[in-house]
Amino acid sequence: MNIKTAFSTKETVDESVEDICRQFDLFDSELVLFFASTKYAPESVSKKMQDAFPMAQVLGCSTAGEITSGKMLENSMVAMAFNGQAVKDAKIEIIENLRDESSVRKALASFESYFNESMSDMDPGKYVGIILVDGLCGAEESLMETIGDLTNVTFIGGSAGDDLRFSSTYLYAHGKGHSNVAVLALLKPGVDFTFIKTQSFRDLGKTLEVTKVDEERRAVLEFNNRPAAAAYAEAVGVSLDEAPKRFMHNPVGLVIDDEPFVRSPQQIKDDGMLFYCGVKEGMELSVLEGTDIIGDTREAIEQARKELGGISGIVNFNCILRTLELRQNNLTQAYGELFAGFPTVGFSTYGEQYIGHINQTATMLVFR
Repeated sequence: MNIKTAFSTKETVDESVEDICRQFDLFDSELVLFFASTKYAPESVSKKMQDAFPMAQVLGCSTAGEITSGKMLENSMVAMAFNGQAVKDAKIEIIENLRDESSVRKALASFESYFNESMSDMDPGKYVGIILVDGLCGAEESLMETIGDLTNVTFIGGSAGDDLRFSSTYLYAHGKGHSNVAVLALLKPGVDFTFIKTQSFRDLGKTLEVTKVDEERRAVLEFNNRPAAAAYAEAVGVSLDEAPKRFMHNPVGLVIDDEPFVRSPQQIKDDGMLFYCGVKEGMELSVLEGTDIIGDTREAIEQARKELGGISGIVNFNCILRTLELRQNNLTQAYGELFAGFPTVGFSTYGEQYIGHINQTATMLVFR
């Protein structure tokens, strides 16, 4: 076994780190990825995890719920360890100024220096990136755009959570805890890998053209040259007062080749709508309707298994809105059990990264 997972529901940082360390006993960890509830003091959890694995590179973030093989958890810590056969090499960088393109370029230049290869020339079949971002920064779109402009290597990941407090999220790297940063890890896996992007929606055939926005606030002021909230309510067939109750079941999405890239509404503000994800003027967004998360995710995992000929590990970045829907419908156990057959680690995010920044989606990195 080249990839191994562990989890702990112990109350303190010391107890949980010791618990996870015990589960990884005698495993030669080269890279450790961990996700932890904010019940674990952020100022100490990163240091204690790095101290527990002094020979490994360690990174992670805070969550709004955790995922491990066969389970969806809350108030826990989950971890995945890779040995040198699973990940031949890796480098971790921290981007401190998320809106500064030069900071992103500096991080990628460090990767180039370390791997002695230009980011623009790297084979996306041999390298893969993991990105963890402050979930309250609102800068994921520009960050992913800049990375996409500079390399063909896929960066996949999630925005850190804080157990639905929406106060402060934390990123962990090099034994320290950070806020308002992104942590990037560039991996050179020793095995084949693929990606899953799954969202459980169908297109209702109704479109809303974005005619006026405030991009900085992720606010749509007008759809179809009308107040956004009223236009949305009419499209889903409810009154303005009822519209917020439909956000989870009827988000909107940019549909490309029949594939929705979801933009989830957050709230109605004045006559407009705030979103969890950036929306640009001129976009034509389709009104979506929720379908079967369990069935769709099962099918996506099976497709990845067939593509790779087997799965040795899954890293799952699962939107908090999907998690809330699963909790609402008493399906968290069923969702966790989808991953019972594979070493899996993941968390409930405040947004997902894959090509761009999206919502109400699960993005997964899958290893053969």
